[in-house]
Amino acid sequence: MLLSNDWLTVALAKGRILEPALELFAAAGIHTGRIREESRKLIFTLEEEKLRFVLAKPTDIPTYVEYGAADLGVVGKDVLLEAEKELYELLDLRLGACRLSVACRAGSKGFTGGYVATKYPRIAERYFQGQGKQFEVIKLHGSVELAPLLQLADVIVDLVSTGKTLAENNLVETEVIAHITTRLVANPGSYQVKGKRVMELAERLQAVLERKVVKP
Repeated sequence: MLLSNDWLTVALAKGRILEPALELFAAAGIHTGRIREESRKLIFTLEEEKLRFVLAKPTDIPTYVEYGAADLGVVGKDVLLEAEKELYELLDLRLGACRLSVACRAGSKGFTGGYVATKYPRIAERYFQGQGKQFEVIKLHGSVELAPLLQLADVIVDLVSTGKTLAENNLVETEVIAHITTRLVANPGSYQVKGKRVMELAERLQAVLERKVVKP
């Protein structure tokens, strides 16, 4: 479907932050009921709002936005830090708050060097290089908590919310690399060409956040 310049395409991350993100848009007066219905559809068009929503894997969203397939993206700061794309970050949506942290086996003496297991190799490399530590990153896609337990790695770098999963696997959080929330990002070209529409939508979302309709 070819859309005119007064339309916006918004990429939403599938997974745990999708429902809170849809609640935020709904609180801003955008009807998201069709998107929230059980469906295998990945693209939803809202004619009355001149909006198109695309549901995508979180790690793909920075790429969709970078290349202009989507004008805007809603995705976690962890994904943005790992992707290192040149996007405009417009809003902190205050959703999905957690920490990107270093963790190790309980009783360990600390990490001075060795093996790091993570889903975030770029972030881990930047962080430990900045500390002058000798290390090797092992990229995993599943439960990185297994790595220290199986002696595959000395530490892990992963998202931490309550810390319950770490505790259940005899791991402890030792360092916080970054505090993570969901962000609204824009393609630089879309921001220039569709600036009025982009800012109108961002302002509607900002107004909801200021009213604290959506809890952090």
